[in-house]
Formats: sequence, structure tokens, C-alpha cells
Amino acid sequence: MQLYGLKTCDICRKALKTLRDAGEQVTYIDVREEGVPEEVLGWFLTAFGDDLVNKRSTTWRNLSESEREADAMTLLRAHPTLMKRPVIRTEYQFYLGWGKDVQAQLLD
Repeated sequence: MQLYGLKTCDICRKALKTLRDAGEQVTYIDVREEGVPEEVLGWFLTAFGDDLVNKRSTTWRNLSESEREADAMTLLRAHPTLMKRPVIRTEYQFYLGWGKDVQAQLLD
């Protein structure tokens, strides 16, 4: 299992701790420091579409109107912190966020 997030994100840290406490082997990928390979980013966009872009983030608010008009792949390549998080990748599935629905699927 891989968890893509930011080391400064409280929700990402909580998700990581909860999954590890449940006995899951989790590799943590900090998208700011390590980035997300383009192929993997493509998988995420196929799974989540524009929902992957966090339009409520500080990064989004700091973009110009012309920058905001770019497609999601271009935006996320240039600004990986725009990605909603965490994104959790298992062998067969992708999960976005750490809501009760995601927790139920991963912890049951």
C-alpha cells in the first residue's frame, strides 16, 4: 500500500498512523519532496478526474486566473500540493481522502 500526501498534513499523518496500527505495510510518499510520477498521476486522474485538484487549498488561491484554466495534469505536475490528499494506492484500487467511507473499506 502507498499513501501519497504531505508530511505537514494532519489528515495524512493520521491516516498513515491508523493504517500502520491496523497492521498494514504502508509506503509514504511526500508529494512535495518526491513528486508523483506522471504515469501514477495519470492513474489518479483516471480514477478521480478533476476531483483530484483541491480547489480549496492555499496553493489554488495563489494561482492566477490563467493558471487555473490549465488542465488537471498540467496543474498537478507544476503544483503537486494541489492534489487532494491523501491518495491511497492498494494493489487493485485507489482511494481519495480519509473519510469514513475510505476508512471502512481499508480497515474492515
